[in-house]
Amino acid sequence: MTEKKMFGGLSFLINGNMAVAASGQGGILVRVDPAESELLVEKTPAEEMVMRGRAMAGWLRLESGEVETDEALSAWVDRGVSYARSLPPK
Repeated sequence: MTEKKMFGGLSFLINGNMAVAASGQGGILVRVDPAESELLVEKTPAEEMVMRGRAMAGWLRLESGEVETDEALSAWVDRGVSYARSLPPK
């Protein structure tokens, strides 16, 4: 795992792939399987990250209040780490 400043915050990468980031605007960004994005947006408080006006499948944003508890934060971090580990190293 490495730390890197990205997206105006601090990102945590596994083998060079971003897993999760503490956003400079508050909340977190989590990288997930793009095929799961739509379902996660429907079933959880997560929203797709929007960059330059375009929604980014596989990149989810959660407000700080949604990850206040250790349990909630841990679940999203685990999801991001699992997906990052599934990707080829960079």
